[in-house]
Amino acid sequence: MGKGIFITGTDTGVGKTLITGGLAAIFRGKGIDVGVMKPAESGCRREDGQLVPEDALFLKEMSGCQDDLLLINPYTLEHAISPAQAAEIEGVDIKLEVIRKAYAALASKHELVLVEGAGGLLSPLNSQLFMADLPAELGNIPILVVARDILGAINHTLLTISYARGEGINVLGIVANRTSPTRELANVYNEEALERWASVPFLGTVPFLLRPDPQIIRKAIEANINIEPLLAWLRR
Repeated sequence: MGKGIFITGTDTGVGKTLITGGLAAIFRGKGIDVGVMKPAESGCRREDGQLVPEDALFLKEMSGCQDDLLLINPYTLEHAISPAQAAEIEGVDIKLEVIRKAYAALASKHELVLVEGAGGLLSPLNSQLFMADLPAELGNIPILVVARDILGAINHTLLTISYARGEGINVLGIVANRTSPTRELANVYNEEALERWASVPFLGTVPFLLRPDPQIIRKAIEANINIEPLLAWLRR
């Protein structure tokens, strides 16, 4: 059975998919058999009557895996709100057991499975569960926190880590992602602040990417993110 890492964000739109896909490509390049998973994806566009999970498809492309899309993304939802809310509107019953079985199938095939959440840890998955419940339900897998590199990143990141620790979740590290080309004072000091106060490894900052195609994403993460703590955890 392979290991898993759950990638969460300090908010929605912080770049979890970009970071997860980039890491998958890098791990693959190092000879690690990596699988990917997006348990629930909302905000999917409809094409020819079918919902298209673009995040899940991107992760599959970046990892190079051949897994069935239904394993990678068990729940595809149209409305661009939390999975729990979108599922209620669309009459979908998000079942934990379906997600567990899909993850187990992926983990049985791969050395490592990167699981991307939706939104932050307290984004509702269904009427009973939040995203924060998934790491424990998937075998107590650790998390990697993706933070938007803006003013407010310190508070958002520390709140996320504090909540995770309160739930007994192991936090492997933090990756910051710059989502705007505008450079502010906070961009200069966020890295130092997070290294100082977060008490978990700060792995680096991905610069703003004007053209985030697969090769550019991979090169940007390779150049700016220290993945050695993740590799060391994987080797244990």
